[in-house]
Amino acid sequence: MKFAADENFDNRILRGLLHRQPDLDVIRVQDTEIAGATDPIVLEWAAREGRILLTHDEKTVPIYAYERIGSGELVAGVIVASDTLSIISVIEDLLLIVTCSSAEEWMNQVQRLPL
Repeated sequence: MKFAADENFDNRILRGLLHRQPDLDVIRVQDTEIAGATDPIVLEWAAREGRILLTHDEKTVPIYAYERIGSGELVAGVIVASDTLSIISVIEDLLLIVTCSSAEEWMNQVQRLPL
């Protein structure tokens, strides 16, 4: 399972995830060639790369994801973690997702944390 954290995703969560599961395949969008890109471009790139997008953006990312799905375009998956959730609860939920699901189950899915 591969993840991409959008540019507003809390780096403390990423550090905690990697501390608990060092082999987790997660990259930050700002460290890629699409740094600073719009949400539709990020979603297109994540789909092409087969990466589930992690975001705190509860307003626009889901809208663009549902637009892609509705037009028959692929979404590798979107996990929306409200920025009001505790860091540890987001880490625990993401580790549960990694342990108990597969990337295929997330295709064309938009889910909000907590689980």
